[in-house]
Amino acid sequence: MQYPAPPPGRTAVTESADSVVRPGHEGDLEALTDLYNHYVRETPVTFDIEPFSPEERRPWLLSHREDGPHRLLVAREAREAGTSREGRLLGYAHSSRFRPKAAYDTSVECTVYVAPDAGGQGIGTLLYKRLFEILDGEDVHRAYAGITLPNEASVRLHRRFGFEPCGTYTQAGRKFGRYYDVRRFEKQL
Repeated sequence: MQYPAPPPGRTAVTESADSVVRPGHEGDLEALTDLYNHYVRETPVTFDIEPFSPEERRPWLLSHREDGPHRLLVAREAREAGTSREGRLLGYAHSSRFRPKAAYDTSVECTVYVAPDAGGQGIGTLLYKRLFEILDGEDVHRAYAGITLPNEASVRLHRRFGFEPCGTYTQAGRKFGRYYDVRRFEKQL
């Protein structure tokens, strides 16, 4: 499938044989919310405890733009060669504001979520590869990530992209009746 070059300031679509990576938009909101809610309900990787409705997640979606350092990328199954039809959501990655004070504006927080049945297929790698290609053209000096431990797959992914550990918040959050540590990682951009 061939996509035209994006207009200036727009994010290009990246494609593999099985998936399409592109900027997230309003039409992705329900699938994005469903995927995130899986992690809310089933895992400690996010410290949110109550699932969200799509309407509750809309401000988060709208905080990501198709220009600037705060991006949202989705990976969807590629469908029907030669058309722009896409299949189910395989995962998403985003860069968001690190902290609300202006001096932090050249830093972003990055994360990636992959559909439970799409793990180990390179979706996280594909998403982060494209995200960091985009961030390379932005006024961003550092990327940060927090990983609830244990989560070896996420640690490996972040290390693969040059993130280094920079500290651990011990017993930072309680979920499912136990406390979890969060290891912080940083990457120079």
